Amino acid sequence: MSQWEKFYSSYPPPNDYNSSLKKISAFCEIHKDKKIVLITSGGTAVPLEHNTVRFVDNFSAGTRGSASAEYFLQTGYAVIFMHRQGSLEPYARHFKGQELLELLEVVQNETGETQVKVQDSSIHKVLPILKMYETVKSEGRLIKIPFVNLPDYLWLLKGAAEVFSKAGENVMLYLAAAVSDFYIPPNEMSEHKIQSRDGALVISLHLVPKILQPLVNAWVPNAFVISFKLETDESILISKARAALEKYKHKLVIGNILQTRKQRVVMVTTDSSYDLIVTPDEMKAGLEIDKKIVDEVVNLHELFIKGTF
Repeated sequence: MSQWEKFYSSYPPPNDYNSSLKKISAFCEIHKDKKIVLITSGGTAVPLEHNTVRFVDNFSAGTRGSASAEYFLQTGYAVIFMHRQGSLEPYARHFKGQELLELLEVVQNETGETQVKVQDSSIHKVLPILKMYETVKSEGRLIKIPFVNLPDYLWLLKGAAEVFSKAGENVMLYLAAAVSDFYIPPNEMSEHKIQSRDGALVISLHLVPKILQPLVNAWVPNAFVISFKLETDESILISKARAALEKYKHKLVIGNILQTRKQRVVMVTTDSSYDLIVTPDEMKAGLEIDKKIVDEVVNLHELFIKGTF
């Protein structure tokens, strides 16, 4: 039994697993004549207890995945947005927390009824986003599949891949989620909340099996699969990205350096690498690097479909 098979056998699927797969399957059937992208987004929590109170997490808010989803939708793709529950979502990402309240005001209409309206000074920001969302919603080109922890994410990814197994080259997997590299096997977890009275906590973390290998080679061999690589050391970014391509045989790695990930990424293929950059003037004008990433990826996917990538 392989490492990833042992991992899956150690955890039950999430409670909503079957309903999520039915939703994905129905969505793919409706949009079978379109290009479909599965975007994974946000971080994956690693439980420390079976009755989870404490967990190991990362900083990912889902910025790249949620922004990319919007730009894929603008190009006509049907989007399955598999996201960490509570992370940023397409369109809603523009209105965070207190900021949303600042855009609204309570007014009374002519009959004295209390209503909520968007402030006149904010309508220029809200209206275009709302129109885009309403168009996508009316066309049914976006579904959202939430997850919280690492096992649930990996179960949903495997299940979605099995749905895609016969879909061919029109399917893209855009794996932008920040997936944990480490976890605690269930048989080493505490059943209940770990008690501080027991003293300092010492835990041993195991490596998460690399799911890219069965994903690319067995589950969706015909799909266009893209992974992301985040590093803090510039000198190892391209070599690690290329090593991943050689090992897992997918099509593209998009490399990020933590400190500059909103201004620059590196597109790495098996035989080339090149930068996508947003200049200060472009950023000032509101251009997000995710727009450049998606435009480039859409072009590469088209070449892949034609058999020239």
